[in-house]
Amino acid sequence: MRRSAGFSLIEVLLATALLAAGMALAFSTLVNATRATERAETMAQRSERLRAVQAFLRRQIDGALAIPYEVETGAGEAMVFEADRKQLKFVAPMPGYLSRGGPYVQTFRLVRGTDGLRLEFDHQLLTPDGPIENEREPEILLEGIAEGGFALRTLDDQGEPGSWQDDWDETGQIPHLVRLELRLHEPGASWPTLVAAPRLAGGVPAQATRGFGPGGGEGQ
Repeated sequence: MRRSAGFSLIEVLLATALLAAGMALAFSTLVNATRATERAETMAQRSERLRAVQAFLRRQIDGALAIPYEVETGAGEAMVFEADRKQLKFVAPMPGYLSRGGPYVQTFRLVRGTDGLRLEFDHQLLTPDGPIENEREPEILLEGIAEGGFALRTLDDQGEPGSWQDDWDETGQIPHLVRLELRLHEPGASWPTLVAAPRLAGGVPAQATRGFGPGGGEGQ
């Protein structure tokens, strides 16, 4: 008597097990590929963000103007460029899409947040009567910073580059170089050291006046 065609129970179970293993492997491969793509996209977005922040910082620092935004009472010293390890403050033009024209007092500062430090940017329109109070909250340019700080450099009496300084004492002048070094929390994220060279660095110290901004206003 001939055996009827078909599959035994063992063969069906074996085929089902192989099919399930293949599907599990395919699903695992798909999940891993999706995660890898998401990580790559996140890293690409992060890198693009870092490049955009660096480009904005460099453009604004390079364009610093020798215009006083404040005059210290008594000493009569014009404040043109203030800086320490955690903050820069100076006057420069703003990009047209972010401003109403004219010079702005711009402040870049590193402040403590919930996830380490963050880099904030604040700007105020400079008028002959002084800076206009900004009604908007500071813009957060970068978060997730483990540590970092600004440093400044100028030329000595012989015209040679001096040492990097954490504090800028010559507030009536613009430094020759401004550096920002950061270390980020995110693994694999790297901030290339930024060094900007203001175009009007080392010029004639700004004279103290009672007026501010273009045209000087009162006292000139």
